[in-house]
Formats: sequence, C-alpha cells, structure tokens
Amino acid sequence: MKFKLLNQSPERTFALIFEKGDEVVPLLESFAKEQGLDASRFSAIGALQCAQLGYFEWEKKEYERIPVDEQVEVLSLNGDIALDGDEPKVHAHTVLGRRNGSTVGGHLLQAIVRPTLEVLLIESPGYLRKTCNAETGLALIDVEA
Repeated sequence: MKFKLLNQSPERTFALIFEKGDEVVPLLESFAKEQGLDASRFSAIGALQCAQLGYFEWEKKEYERIPVDEQVEVLSLNGDIALDGDEPKVHAHTVLGRRNGSTVGGHLLQAIVRPTLEVLLIESPGYLRKTCNAETGLALIDVEA
C-alpha cells in the first residue's frame, strides 16, 4: 500500500492506494495506528480477488459469513476507523459487483485487492470511541465516551 497526505488542515486527508494482494482491513488498521488516527472515515472504489462479508444475525449476536470467492468490482466501500480501547478498528460496509451485473453486500470482514483499491481517508476532528454494547455484543461508537 502506498499513501499520500493530501491535506493537513483542518482535517488530515490521505489517499491510500492498495496494490494486488494487499489485505484491506489489517492494512487500514495498521495505517491508522502509525498515523495516530483516533477517528476517521473513508470511502473507496477498486476491485478485489476475493472477500468475506458478514450479515449480523441479531438472535445469535454474530456475523453470518458470506464468502465472495471471485473477482469483483468495489462499487461502494464506506466506513470508519475508531478506537476500540487503544486499538484502531475498522467498521466498513461494501457493495461488490459481479461479472454478470449482480451485487452482493454486507459488513466487510476480509478482502484481498486485485488489481487496486483507491481509498480516500479523512481524519475526524473529534474522538470516536467504541465501547462494547451489552445488547448486541458489538463494539459501537459511543459519543459519550
């Protein structure tokens, strides 16, 4: 992954260019840690060789995994990075386009890039903290934290 700082003020803005074989979620989290990003939001387009999406099953309080074992276009990828304790965590949703024009979407759990993914990441001015929500068991943004 390569990156360029596009803007320093009032919000740092980065262009991140993922390359073939890059794993999206861990690279975003390590980038956020290296840059000291406590809170940010991002959007992206590109393509993936495969992905693992999730659909949150309310009754089980866990993600049903949706494997995407084919080349797909990233039609939309939006999310945030917030602190979960002291660690940055990615929360993203995506819509992926298949060769036949159909789509699949959900929570992004894993993704491997092919050939590229272009991400615009903007640092948020305030802190976004995630805390464990007792009802869901998920780490959710807590504006009061």
